[in-house]
Amino acid sequence: MSAGLARAEPQGGPLRQTAAAAIARTLRDEIVAMRLLPGAPLSDRELALRFGVSRTPLREALIRLAEEGLVEIRPQSGTAVARIPLGAIPEAVVIRQALEGATVELAAARGPELGTDRLAATIARQEACAAASDQDSFHEADEAFHETVAALSGHPGIWRVVRQAKRQIDRCRRLTLPALGRMGQVIAEHRIILGAIEAGDVPAAREAMRAHLAAVLPDARLLAERHPDYFRT
Repeated sequence: MSAGLARAEPQGGPLRQTAAAAIARTLRDEIVAMRLLPGAPLSDRELALRFGVSRTPLREALIRLAEEGLVEIRPQSGTAVARIPLGAIPEAVVIRQALEGATVELAAARGPELGTDRLAATIARQEACAAASDQDSFHEADEAFHETVAALSGHPGIWRVVRQAKRQIDRCRRLTLPALGRMGQVIAEHRIILGAIEAGDVPAAREAMRAHLAAVLPDARLLAERHPDYFRT
């Protein structure tokens, strides 16, 4: 997308809207992946040069991200990556536990009649990524595992709702992955979930998912102590 195209389009036109959406998507991915750290300044001028757009679609993108709690727009002191709201993490975990508890129950109920090879394959990918210390690919495989559980439940659309609800959790999890043994712990928890689905054990599957998702709560508190500049209460 070029600056010329962005300026030539009519007010509120589709090209500008597309530019704003693309910018928001890129910055969202970088914020959630912790490539843009909490508190980092976001310069309108630098971002406009980077994306090759006028400031109008850029500001629209930043407003979208502010509404999602990922950016803070402060008229007097500039725009910055939002700090992680520690108080919002427990609520996000409850939402995930409710939605993914439902999908894993449904998947377990269908377990004996459907193949779980895709889940096993994502765990194998995670093992390879952990061995290579490839955190980005490990996270992608982790996402694939949970998305596959939703697909096996017969309600894949639930995953889209979960993804929106867990963005702040993902920022915490990116900080926990470098911790010694954390990736191995995630893999072990996934194996327990897979075993319960394969056995068709609905209560065990739900409890395994609940425990797996709750692990982020103590992690978040410890992270806030270690990185106080990244969090806000």
